[in-house]
Amino acid sequence: MERRIKFIGLDVHKETIAVAVAEDGRDGAIASTAEAVRRLVARLGGSGIELRFCYEAGPFGLGLHRQLRKLGTECLVISPSTMPRRPGDRVKTDRRDAVTMARLLRAGELAGIWIPDEKHEAIRDLVRARRTAKDDLKRAKLGLLSFMLRHERRFGGRSHWTKAHWRWLGEQAFDSPHQQLVVEELKQRIREGDARCQRLEAALAEAVDGWRMAPLVRALQGLRGLGLVASTVLVAEIGGLRRFANPKQLMPWLGLVPGEHSSGNRTRRGGITRTGNAQARTILIEAGWCYRHKAREERRFLERCEGLPAAVRAIGWKAQVPLCQRFRRMSTAGKPLPKVTTAIARELAGFVWDIARQVDPAPAA
Repeated sequence: MERRIKFIGLDVHKETIAVAVAEDGRDGAIASTAEAVRRLVARLGGSGIELRFCYEAGPFGLGLHRQLRKLGTECLVISPSTMPRRPGDRVKTDRRDAVTMARLLRAGELAGIWIPDEKHEAIRDLVRARRTAKDDLKRAKLGLLSFMLRHERRFGGRSHWTKAHWRWLGEQAFDSPHQQLVVEELKQRIREGDARCQRLEAALAEAVDGWRMAPLVRALQGLRGLGLVASTVLVAEIGGLRRFANPKQLMPWLGLVPGEHSSGNRTRRGGITRTGNAQARTILIEAGWCYRHKAREERRFLERCEGLPAAVRAIGWKAQVPLCQRFRRMSTAGKPLPKVTTAIARELAGFVWDIARQVDPAPAA
């Protein structure tokens, strides 16, 4: 018996879900609850009918996707940035969005995002919580430095947040008790933020030990500039690297390739596209800065690489030599440092992909 396929678009919101079926043009809305979704699947399904759902990724997580999969249906989660939009379309409603998704799903024009399992999603949440804590700590430090500069208190040392700088901060006294209170509160905020970051990093190191992606996290530390935290962020944000057939697919996904607007005989390229995952792109650009030094394997790097497969260590050294040379060559040619570091990060993404081919993650539970 030939199975009939129904393509269904969902526009998900906090209280309601707009539903549209591509085949018969039906549309409507249901409550955003698990029971309402179960009833919808039972009503639209039946003998000889295959249901295929799609909805845009958003602030509501992947719970709906997991529920639809458990109910025996297919579900595609798409990135809002990849949703085709017609320039002349000036009317946007939940119903229209659901109908558009259903029709594009039927036409095969939608590409789904990679779906992590629940353990992977938990580590990704931990990674993002750490990043938020780091941003809060950075703002707290800038707030204290700005306060000191506003009152013409300038530190004469070489760098901030060293022991000498903290000693200097402790010696600063203000005549107004209110201003002194502000300084003490800002210093306390920095100490609390630093302790929060340390707790999250310790939890991250503990979580990686029981993770199926732990072999890949350890292997990526064979690349210069990628420690435990940076490698964990990359794997948590990118997910399964083997879904990219070659590095030229990974680099655009990270947004590290130049944007282009060419027409006819005119070729115009601009800055990088900045599409894809911003956290993974940031980590690679920060790691690219480490290649400004000459190629070498120092003691801490060797300790980190101890026990790694020979093939992985060979890739790490294979990356160091050309990337350090290219950084030096581009800098000598007068290229701006941000552009140089971005170019190194783009090449580094290729070596990340190469290492992922050498390492098999543990089987999923």
